[in-house]
Amino acid sequence: MDNPSTVTESSPAQQVRRAVVVAVKRALRAAGPAGRRTARALTAAHRVWRRSLQLRMGLITLVLSGSLVAGFGLLVADRNTTAQLDGVRQATREQLRLGAEYARDQLSNYPYRGTAADRQITAIVNQLKITPEQGGGVVIALLDDTGEAANAVYPDKASVGTAISPGLRREVAVNHKVASQIVSADIGQNGTRTYLVYGTPVPTGWGYLQLYYFQPMDNAESITSDFRTSMALLGVLLVALLVLVVMLVTRLVVNPIRIAARTAQRLSAGLLDQRMEVRGEDDLAMLASSFNQMAASLQRQIVRLEEMSRLQRRFTSDVSHELRTPLTTVRMAADLIHSERDTFDPAVARSAELLQHELDRFENLLSDLLEISRFDAGFAMLDAEPTDLGPIVRRVVDRLESVAERAGVEVEIVVPETPVIAEVDPRRIERVLRNLVGNAVEHAEGQPVLVTLGIDEQAAAVTVRDHGIGLKPGEEKLVFNRFWRADPSRARQTGGTGLGLSIALEDARLHGGWLEAWGEPGNGAQFRLTVPVRAGDRLTSSPLPLMPSADAAVAELLDVVTPQPSSPAEPTTPAHPAGVA
Repeated sequence: MDNPSTVTESSPAQQVRRAVVVAVKRALRAAGPAGRRTARALTAAHRVWRRSLQLRMGLITLVLSGSLVAGFGLLVADRNTTAQLDGVRQATREQLRLGAEYARDQLSNYPYRGTAADRQITAIVNQLKITPEQGGGVVIALLDDTGEAANAVYPDKASVGTAISPGLRREVAVNHKVASQIVSADIGQNGTRTYLVYGTPVPTGWGYLQLYYFQPMDNAESITSDFRTSMALLGVLLVALLVLVVMLVTRLVVNPIRIAARTAQRLSAGLLDQRMEVRGEDDLAMLASSFNQMAASLQRQIVRLEEMSRLQRRFTSDVSHELRTPLTTVRMAADLIHSERDTFDPAVARSAELLQHELDRFENLLSDLLEISRFDAGFAMLDAEPTDLGPIVRRVVDRLESVAERAGVEVEIVVPETPVIAEVDPRRIERVLRNLVGNAVEHAEGQPVLVTLGIDEQAAAVTVRDHGIGLKPGEEKLVFNRFWRADPSRARQTGGTGLGLSIALEDARLHGGWLEAWGEPGNGAQFRLTVPVRAGDRLTSSPLPLMPSADAAVAELLDVVTPQPSSPAEPTTPAHPAGVA
């Protein structure tokens, strides 16, 4: 039976992801037009993500390899920067040591500070700045404890003084230590540059001077920048190459799977001669070969089953037709005997009645067999026309009134006040309802039966609710099997053939509708017929629930909508069976 909804089992992680996606979409839709556009774009992207294995592999490779290459590149770039800085530090420190030794030697002959000493300080600075070992744009400053030595700074005393931080000067002038720092300064009006500043104390006869070396970092920064750029370009190329390789490899694997999927779809569509092309001798070739063997085996089995089914349908149809002729003769004789039963002995008269009753059941069985054979052969045709379903429901209940009275069952009808118009085949809909109501009466156990009619914009539905023996779990599907009965020991009261619900299900499917069952042991059952309002439309929901609400809700419904009994004196109710129609 076609179900309106399918329950899909999923893992907790999938349920969490689905809940997050739904929450995000709702939040975006609530944000206005821009949010709705974003939600549509996210939905489209999510659909593409789910449908393309090649895209997922490429994006996963991009993220993972990009993260790995980026981390490795940052580590290498940091190590390179550290190495460059260490090299500059080492070179500057060596220059500072040589310069400090030269200044100390030159000032060792001056026991006190004076004009001669100041001239010597200036000469020392001038000498250091032109010494090849001190070249490369190094800025040199030689200051006293207050930093006021005249002409002791090259090239600009003021700009050099502001570039030396108080902390660095305190380490050199007060603590007499070698110290360093990296600063950005504009020295000599040449623009702001980055310098590595090293300072060291220089002992003299009257105290300590401070020798500072400003080593430009332009070259190191240029090398570091070029290295980082090269690493970035190399990383991008490497990631792109990895993604390309992964997508190509994935394509090699996915293509045979896609071909297998398309071939399987064609096989499921009935093209049983479809096969996959086998190339090589690898695992994919083995997959294609195994798939072809499976398809060939399925083709043989399906052809054999189709032939057996065709022979079975032909046999059923032929036997049903052939039985018509002798049945007609027997019927004529039985009618004659039945009409004269009053002149017979009581035992013979009773036999005539039994013969007449069983012949009626036999004729119904033949009619049902012929109808089933038409469904099996695909010859059943739908003669749809706009029809008011209310009169059909009333007519069915009226015709089963005598059966319900004998079973002691009361039937209630709940229909809308306005006509319920749908494009259906009235003969088939009436046959479905007759089977449902008759089946409900048989299994109602003397309890009332409620027939409810409902409609919305897309579908019309009829539910038949009984409070009899009910259905066990799983029997809601079995009730539509041919000749199935919930309790084989129960005697039939309505004389069913065992094919009623099977034919009703086929009639519902022919309309593009649903015929569904619900039941609980001891709590009765409910059957629901749902058909589209317009013939050919696809159903998505039903205007009436399949699972009945509490009895209080039913009572409330009966209070709101005036029930229409099957007869003024005593209404009749068909109950939903837990067995065959």
